[in-house]
This record gives sequence, structure tokens and C-alpha cells, in this order.
Amino acid sequence: MKIKFVSTLVITVLLVTAYSCKGEKQNETKANTPEEVKEAPVEAITYNVDVASSAIDWVGSKPLEKHTGTLKLASGTLETKEGVITSGSFTIDMTSINVTDLEGDDKAYLEGHLKGEGEGKEDHFFNVAKFPKAVFEVTGITEKEGKTFIDGNLTIKGTKKNISFPATTSVEGDVITLNTEVFTINRTEWGVNYGSKSVFENLGDKFINDDIEIKISLKANKA
Repeated sequence: MKIKFVSTLVITVLLVTAYSCKGEKQNETKANTPEEVKEAPVEAITYNVDVASSAIDWVGSKPLEKHTGTLKLASGTLETKEGVITSGSFTIDMTSINVTDLEGDDKAYLEGHLKGEGEGKEDHFFNVAKFPKAVFEVTGITEKEGKTFIDGNLTIKGTKKNISFPATTSVEGDVITLNTEVFTINRTEWGVNYGSKSVFENLGDKFINDDIEIKISLKANKA
């Protein structure tokens, strides 16, 4: 009886540990009321985002699987003063949704579903026919927990929310690079509700997690 109890206890601990690690959110953001976008100071240096050398990586998940992918940028600028970003914005091409962990028909199906292709599925996720672009606008830079956080308004599907995420920047010659840590947004804050158990009832284990992990890598050249 004692051996059985110990074995059960060990299994329980392992399951709890595994669930905790799997459910851990990286740099979870809070979606707040949009903030005012400040104009760049007159003496700011402008950099144009090199869309060919920039990318956004994302991860979406369900209880027993996850999918990875990328998004491309359509345009963007960053303004700096003394090497520190003071303002800027970039536009995300939502029609470029790309799934990287699947191939063939499975890849095409999921990309089409995310884009809103198919009758009755237009608004399941991002409805790119109606909302082909998403936009991020810098509203400020803050320092906390020994890290630099970029604050900004993120607009997806016509909904604008202010978020904050940790990032590092570096300037070498006429080039500036910006790399974020992986951070997490709750998609339902922007009305992307399909398969969300926080929105719909009786989904059982057929739900899709609300959280999307994102990592942004930008390269920009001096204008």
C-alpha cells in the first residue's frame, strides 16, 4: 500500500510539473487602452525598416499540439535620438500568414483558415480580405526589471490595444536592429475568438488556446 501511494504521488508531481511548464506564459502582455502616439523630436534620426530582413515569428497552440509560423512586414520606420528609439511604427502584412510546421494540404488548409478563406469562415481568425494589415505604433520606452520595454498600440482587425514587451536594440553604422524576447498576447482582446473556451462553452478538449507567442526581429536602414 505504501509503495502504491508513493508511486501515485510521484506520478502526480510529474504531471503537475509538466502542466506548469507547458502552461507557462512568456512575457505575458496586458492589453490596455490605446495611448497617444508622440511625434518624433526634430533632431531624431529616421530609419526605414528593411522588410526583406525583418520578420515576425508566432506560435499558436491547442491542448495537445502547436503550430509555428511567420508574418512579413509591409513597411515601417524607427526614429532614434542618441541611439534610443523615441518613436516609430510598422505595418504587418496579414496576407503573408505562413505556417512553418506543416506541408502540403495541411499547410494550405491551416493558412487558409487563419486568413479567413472559405464561406462562413471569414471571421474565424484574422479575416485578411477585410483587414489585410495590422499596425504597431510606438508610444513609449520604459525600463523595468532590468530590461527595456517597448510600449505601443497594436491594431488587429480594427481593434487597437496598448501592449508592452521586452526588446533590445543596437545601432551599427547606418543600421539599427530591434529584437524582442518572446512575448504573449491574448488573441481574444482583438476579437479573434474562434475556438476560445473563454468565449464559447462546451468545447471540451477541442478548444484553441487564447495565447499567441510572438517574436519580432527588425532591421532598419538610415533614411
